[in-house]
Amino acid sequence: MSRALVDTICAAHPGATAADPTTELDSWKVGGKMFACFGDRIDGVCVKTDSVETAQMLVDAGAADRAPYFHKSWVLVGFDSPEDALRHRIAVSYGIIVKGLPKRLREAIGQA
Repeated sequence: MSRALVDTICAAHPGATAADPTTELDSWKVGGKMFACFGDRIDGVCVKTDSVETAQMLVDAGAADRAPYFHKSWVLVGFDSPEDALRHRIAVSYGIIVKGLPKRLREAIGQA
């Protein structure tokens, strides 16, 4: 797994845009809200889960690590994770963020 693959996965989601890492956190957003984030000291991507409990379950199962500097509902999925697991966690994070967007933004990206 690599950063390039994560970028490809993220870019495939409707309305997803890459933030400019020179002016913002190095991340992918939808509707101006972050759903995937990178760091210069981590080897993976941070994604949102639906709850603190889900995040802890993923950490306990060894499927993810606690995402440094993020709320406890975010996890770090390593680049060494299986591709299908990485795709799933990114898709779940994207879906959580889209669900929380105002209806007009969801409609604008075809996710109403």
